[in-house]
Amino acid sequence: MSDTFHLGLPFLEAAQAQKHVTVNEALRRIDALLHLSVVSRLTGPLPEAPVEGARYITEEGEVAAFIDGAWITFAPKPGWRAWNEATGTLLVHDGHGWTVPSSGGPALLGSSGAETRLTIVEGDHEVGTGPYSETGFLIPDRAIVLGVTGIVIEAVTGAASWKLGVADDPARYGNSLGVAEGSTVIGPSGTPCAYYGATPLRVTAQGGDFTGGKLRLAIHCLELVGPAA
Repeated sequence: MSDTFHLGLPFLEAAQAQKHVTVNEALRRIDALLHLSVVSRLTGPLPEAPVEGARYITEEGEVAAFIDGAWITFAPKPGWRAWNEATGTLLVHDGHGWTVPSSGGPALLGSSGAETRLTIVEGDHEVGTGPYSETGFLIPDRAIVLGVTGIVIEAVTGAASWKLGVADDPARYGNSLGVAEGSTVIGPSGTPCAYYGATPLRVTAQGGDFTGGKLRLAIHCLELVGPAA
């Protein structure tokens, strides 16, 4: 085996020449991945002119670091954590993709290990520009959503109002919402809604495209945990 299992750090070989090259490569990878904090989670190509040392989560879910003038990518493993600087949220890789861990609340516990958890997933969302935008934090897979709440923490500009929902129902949690700083939304689900797949919230502009703004949103949901073997 020539590399370490978890981070892929290169081993020194016996009687190897120019050992500093291998050691420096290992240090670069440790520096890129230890206490991982990414600029953002991308939905398009990597930036053309990033700053040295910048790190991103790519559209494919890899970690990309700009080191010595070139991009180096890393395939994440289950349990890796990354701080998303753009949204101010923690991301965890579950072996399939990056998700925002739920904020656990009270739980009903069964004798077999089964649980019914009341959880909240929350984060700040930069509205950006365009007709709509989607959050980097997600409704958990198989969660039953009771509702979504939020507050405008930086005035929404460009649009006269906005609505809150998901891609297949953009107004599920609110319609004609206020754009001024301090405006709130309390959006209960008409009927508790189950999501079969991690799903972003969608913020949609009304009366013009978004040009900026920032929201703080919270997803209130139930999560089910099955019994232990």
